[in-house]
Amino acid sequence: MGMEKNISLGDYLYSPELLKRLDFGKSPAKFNPKITAANPGENWMIVRPLRRSDFDKGFLQLLAQLTTVGNVSKSEFNERFTQMQQSGGYYVTVIEDTRYSRIIGAATLTVEQKFIHNCSLRGRLEDVVVNDTYRGKQLGKLIVVTVSLLAQEVGCYKMSLDCKDKLVKFYETLGYTLEAGNSNAMNMRFEEPS
Repeated sequence: MGMEKNISLGDYLYSPELLKRLDFGKSPAKFNPKITAANPGENWMIVRPLRRSDFDKGFLQLLAQLTTVGNVSKSEFNERFTQMQQSGGYYVTVIEDTRYSRIIGAATLTVEQKFIHNCSLRGRLEDVVVNDTYRGKQLGKLIVVTVSLLAQEVGCYKMSLDCKDKLVKFYETLGYTLEAGNSNAMNMRFEEPS
């Protein structure tokens, strides 16, 4: 994190120190060539927690490649960032192309506090996206493995995700398994009609 020395910890959604502790040897994922969050394969790439300044680095535009974002103002972004930071349990992790100050990949770990399993924590993987123009650099795999190891690092007993059928094989190579009889994600949506 060499060029990030003048940034205060409060600018990060969570402590970047957590990412330095991740052991990529614990993941069944195969990287060729080998890359990690600390060494993402290109000297112009950095894997780090979301920062407030990422509003101006295309974070929301990247999310728009995945789903509807809406017209989120900078003040709304900052307000939500503060809420996530204060409540804890939100680990939005990004990959930045430092040559252009652009966010090119992201994934979110949300941590749910449980009473079951001795008051344990359960992680959920959400909002995984990599900019289309950076395909073939293992970045999807990198961001998912980073956030999965992060879940283990913060003490989660389990990590869950919902994905489209075509992505099942991809997630299986990263250590996820389909649970027999439990593979139907169901939702109830409460969005305002547009």
